[in-house]
Amino acid sequence: MKEKIQAKFKELYGVEGELFASAGRVNLIGEHTDYNGGFVFPGAIDKGIIAAIKLNGTNKVRAFSLDYNEATEFGLEEADKPAQAWARYIFGVCRETIKRGGKVAGFDTVFAGDVPLGAGLSSSAALESTFAFALNELNGNNIDKFELAKIGQSTEHNYCGVNCGIMDQFASCFGKKGCLIRLNCKTLEYKYFPFDPEAAGYRLVLVDSCVKHELASSAYNKRRASCENAAAAIKKNHPEVDFLSDAKRMWLEEVREEIPEEDFLRAEYVIGEVQRVLDFCDALERNDYETAGELMYQTHFGMSKLYEVSCDELDFLNKLARKMDVTGSRVMGGGFGGCTINLVKKDLYEPFIAAVKKEFPAKYGHDAKIYDVVISDGARKL
Repeated sequence: MKEKIQAKFKELYGVEGELFASAGRVNLIGEHTDYNGGFVFPGAIDKGIIAAIKLNGTNKVRAFSLDYNEATEFGLEEADKPAQAWARYIFGVCRETIKRGGKVAGFDTVFAGDVPLGAGLSSSAALESTFAFALNELNGNNIDKFELAKIGQSTEHNYCGVNCGIMDQFASCFGKKGCLIRLNCKTLEYKYFPFDPEAAGYRLVLVDSCVKHELASSAYNKRRASCENAAAAIKKNHPEVDFLSDAKRMWLEEVREEIPEEDFLRAEYVIGEVQRVLDFCDALERNDYETAGELMYQTHFGMSKLYEVSCDELDFLNKLARKMDVTGSRVMGGGFGGCTINLVKKDLYEPFIAAVKKEFPAKYGHDAKIYDVVISDGARKL
């Protein structure tokens, strides 16, 4: 991929660019907890975005997406927002850097990725983190990694219409090979946990349903509002509650009659999920993959029945995993399509994949894709 990017860069701009990369991410557990001030447990993966970039001495950005085979050019003022959705990620990173007092000079870029789009692996955060890291480096801004993650998050909020939490960008910026990161999304305290499933006799595999139901962003914003509504109701009795992650399950019970049933179910899921992340970390420290896997199944149940962000295809894959004695399985990411993440004993890997390849297309008329993932480094210069 690097060679293809450099070749295109040279063809378009006559020179070579400097290469920067960042990673997509998986989240082992802790879904929809980030914007509720809870814990998440992501890791960067061995699939991401690579960009060749060079300052061009103007105040314009010339960008080419290899994946879309499309070029665009835009200025760095607010009024210069480009029409292409993919270009808005780059534009947003430029604008958010400038808003924080950083310098952004015009540049040329060609980029491409091997993060499967629509699979819930956060290709957008990988793109934002690549450019946030690169522009920081090339312009000598000395912005710290936390702020780079926030630049990516603000890009989503202000230029891409998704009111996301910090997890995806954080994982892309802070990812470390062979480690998962437990992040407290309220305090931004984090801790690395060594994670080597291979050594323990397991493999981490994603099964991509190859469906993306269009509800995603509107449904996401609706669920976020439900959680904020439940937290506000609890706060009246317990002023220390700023986020749902601060609430106890019994405090939610106290306001059951005051909030819509839907809001109650969303909150019930989140409060349970915050605790599951901590339990999962404890299990990993004991090398107890069986307990960790069972917690993943519990998360899937909660996302399907309480948070209602699963879909028929993902529920089918989860049930199939259980039937094939897979240690842990759950829908990963925002939901409504995308992947299940599966913790599979090595000796059960082949039978599980064979069952997916046979049973999924028999039911849905198209294949599921299989991605093995390895926990890797985040944003960096190559």
